[in-house]
Amino acid sequence: MEQLTFLNLRERPELKAPAARWFSSKWRVPESAYLECMEAYLAGRTEYGWYLCLTGERIAGGLGVIDNDFHERKDLTPNICAVCTEPDFRRRGIAGRLLDMAVAELRARGVSPVYLVTDHTGFYERYGWEFLCPVQCDGEETLSRMYIHR
Repeated sequence: MEQLTFLNLRERPELKAPAARWFSSKWRVPESAYLECMEAYLAGRTEYGWYLCLTGERIAGGLGVIDNDFHERKDLTPNICAVCTEPDFRRRGIAGRLLDMAVAELRARGVSPVYLVTDHTGFYERYGWEFLCPVQCDGEETLSRMYIHR
């Protein structure tokens, strides 16, 4: 079993470019958008961070925190975004541990609650998230599920 390392991007800022490429490859969002958010976090202009799970130097999973994850409810902020675990690393609790890290760091800075948008049901509840309401996401015809972590 590979050794997994969990960290926020401030612990390894040299991973900014590879992380932005990785997230962009997973979510069809331009790499430049991730870089902009990551640079703001690394420069201390925001406490909305980026979290990674590594095996060696390979990214096995990650997520970020942003103001709004492309939905109509601008009042529900901040949002966990871009949650992804590589297929060969799923079912090991990686996403749950990353979610817990992000929520804990935000709470320590006085930021609570936290929100996320998803089409999944059942997954986030395992980690203390509650369904809040349906939301309309940009460019989507069907509603997505908004969750809250208090």
